[in-house]
Amino acid sequence: MKQDRLSQPDAAIFDMDGTLFETDTLLIPVHERVFRTLREEGLYREETPSVDTLLGCLGMLLEDIWRQVMPGSTEEARKRADELLLQYELEGLAAGEGSLYPHVEQTLRVLKTRGVKLFVASNGLEHYVKGVAQHRGIAPLFDGIYSAGEYGTSSKVDLVARLLADHGLQSSQVWMVGDRSSDVEAGKRNGLVSIGCAYARYGDGAELSDADRLIHDFRQLVDEL
Repeated sequence: MKQDRLSQPDAAIFDMDGTLFETDTLLIPVHERVFRTLREEGLYREETPSVDTLLGCLGMLLEDIWRQVMPGSTEEARKRADELLLQYELEGLAAGEGSLYPHVEQTLRVLKTRGVKLFVASNGLEHYVKGVAQHRGIAPLFDGIYSAGEYGTSSKVDLVARLLADHGLQSSQVWMVGDRSSDVEAGKRNGLVSIGCAYARYGDGAELSDADRLIHDFRQLVDEL
């Protein structure tokens, strides 16, 4: 049975990696560069971890990602990995690497035209998250781009709460759109409608089992209205 349509929200909050941005189109070449440099600098002596391990950690805070990807690494190595990842990602974006998911820009423009305020809330680094939006031409569509790197939040729940308070948004009139359990949790714990992006490949599909809606194509966001 087809579910009832959702009411048009006042605002929609989007995760970045795995939701708007197809991260592996940028991260696969960057991943190898990061670990090659770490070995050249004597900070890492193991074989390069599988990029799938890194992709599977997307949505976590960076400090937690590196503990998963480089277990037993030093704080110095993890800090340097942060610096290199950001440097190489920004270089790749400037060179035209990395793609939005199909229909993202067009769908965001439709929502904006209909009066929906658009935001990003990501656990990534500030310059990376804003860099993706700027280099892919969607930055002007957003009323705010929030990242854990900028605000120092310890969870997506806290970051979304900060965003809602800053913009005076009523929780019941806001969508949280993302591909990971942290996005669903941020939506649920802040009283938002939670929409899970099932087209992403970076997590376990069971992560989205508590979402209010699942979408398999970004255009379905408009169809829900």
